Formats: sequence, structure tokens, C-alpha cells
Amino acid sequence: MQKRESGVRFMGMVIRSRISVLLFSMFSAFASLYVAGRLWQDAENRVYLAKELDRITGQGKSVLSVADSWKIIECREQQKILSGLEMELAAARQEGFVSKLLSETDKSPKRRSLVVIGILTGFGRKSNRDAIRKAWMGTGTTLKKMEDQKGIVIRFVIGRSSNRGDSLDRGIDNENALANDIFILDNHVEAPEELPNKTKLFFAQAAEHWDARYYAKVNDDVYVNIDAFADTLAAQVDKPRLYIGCMRSGEVFSEKGKRWYEPDWWKFGDGKTYFRHASGEMFVITKALAKFISINKSLLRTYAHDDISVGSWFIGLDVKHVDEKKFCCSSSWSTGALCSGV
Repeated sequence: MQKRESGVRFMGMVIRSRISVLLFSMFSAFASLYVAGRLWQDAENRVYLAKELDRITGQGKSVLSVADSWKIIECREQQKILSGLEMELAAARQEGFVSKLLSETDKSPKRRSLVVIGILTGFGRKSNRDAIRKAWMGTGTTLKKMEDQKGIVIRFVIGRSSNRGDSLDRGIDNENALANDIFILDNHVEAPEELPNKTKLFFAQAAEHWDARYYAKVNDDVYVNIDAFADTLAAQVDKPRLYIGCMRSGEVFSEKGKRWYEPDWWKFGDGKTYFRHASGEMFVITKALAKFISINKSLLRTYAHDDISVGSWFIGLDVKHVDEKKFCCSSSWSTGALCSGV
């Protein structure tokens, strides 16, 4: 009798064990199908996005439409999302189909900066740079703390000498080795008449180098109230295409030899007045506009002045112009102003 009961218990254990193995096998199979299905779907999406980018960015096309430019930006963002999802699914497969959503990487993601400020400077302007470092930019740990805690990245922006590798280039390299606060545009040659192209190249390369909500251009003879500046930007409605500055227009000078001579003066009509644009001392654009400049930099026309050039790029786009009077830099500090000129 005892042997019979023992045999029954043994059979029951075997059956339960087989059921457990069967259930585990079914779970593993379903999980494998799920992971494989998601990866296959993402691969299909990736192929589609890659084909879209190839089709738009030059397969037989010499000019991009505005709609295509926005589409490229959106496709690239989607590619980043798909890449992240693919990595997560691969990790889930290695961990027995359990995703580590609270991994160390996810606990401390890299924060997007609020603004990247490019201070356009040139050779022979070290005294201006030193004055700005002392007055409002900071150096060393102060500059690093501003980036880490406030999300404000500040760099001087300069190109290269026409005599590549000469004492001018070496001086900038040595200064940057000490201060580590200069953004060097290696493929730009410094020249007064090349300022519009320099501004264009700064926005294009800054958008690729830093992830920020805003990108600002500032002259190296302007002092900025950095805290008030950051508060003003943070208070802006988070719209994708903002162009912020002290908006103005002015006379187009058609007489060659005058200081503000505009070679393309005839394009601005009989009234010879510029369209509304942000004053060149300081202005800000959002990431989408910086990306637009980056994608279309070879097609964007420049005029005699960088502020006119930037303003012209946004006239035909769906861009919100924000006339911010606090950005109107005067020769001295005034109530409510964010900047002052030297």
C-alpha cells in the first residue's frame, strides 16, 4: 500500500515538472517571437527612414524644399528613438526578456542644455575676450558649473588664419589650451567680409556639437546679464521655431565705399529699406532653426551683414519672430536690459 502511494506521488511530481517545463518553454517562445517581431518592425522602419533621407538629401535633387528640411530633422530624431529601442530590446533578450528600465544610464540621462552662446571674436581681440571672461562669462570651474547647473554653454567663436598654422593660429590654440573656452571653426578663414558665413557656420556646427533648446549669437563687445538672459529664455513658450531679438529695420546703403554698403541693395526695392530682423549685437534661435541652417547651409544666401543674412533665411519660413526689447543693447546698462555695448 505504501509503495502504491509513493508511486502516485512520484507520478504527480513528474507530471507537475513536465507542465512547468512546458509552460516555461511556451513563455520563452512567445517572448522570443515578441522580441524578434519588434526588432523586425524597427528594422523595417529604419530601412524606410534611411531611404527617405537618401531620397531627400540629394538623390538627383539639387534643392531642398522647406517641408523636406523639416522632414529630415524629424526622420533623424526618429532614427535616434529607434536606435535606443533596438538597444533596449537587445538588452532585454540578454537578460531573459526582462528589460532593465531603471539601469544606471536611464537614471541619469544627459540633460539638454538651455542655450549655447557663441561670442563671435577675431584675431587681435584677446583684450575683449579677457574682459568678458572677467565680467560675465567666467573661467575654469565657474564656467563648468554654469554648464552643469544652469545648462548655459558659452564659447568664443573664431576661424583660422588665411596663412594656416601661422602665429595667429598658434596664439588661439595656446589660449584655448589654457582657457578651454574657444570654439574653433577649422574650415572657416577669418576676414571681416566673411562674418555672415562665420555666423552661419557657427549655428550649423553648434547644432551638431551641442544639444540645446536655444542657440545665441553675441558680439565680443557686448556684456550680458547672464542670469536675466537665462530667465528670459526659460520663460519663452516652448515653440519649435523661435527667432528672438531686438527687431528693427534700416536703410540699405547703395553707395560703394560707405561703411554699411550693401552690394545687393537693388534686391530690397525702391525704398531701399531692410526687412525686419534681429539686431546683430545679440539674437537667439531655437534648435529646429539651427538644424535648418545646418542642413541648408550650402543654399542659404548671405548679404553684407550677418544679422540681415540670418533674418533673410527665416522670412519665408513658419517662424515666430519675437521682438524682445531687453535684447536692445545700449552703450550702458539700462533698467530691464539684458546687455550693454562697450
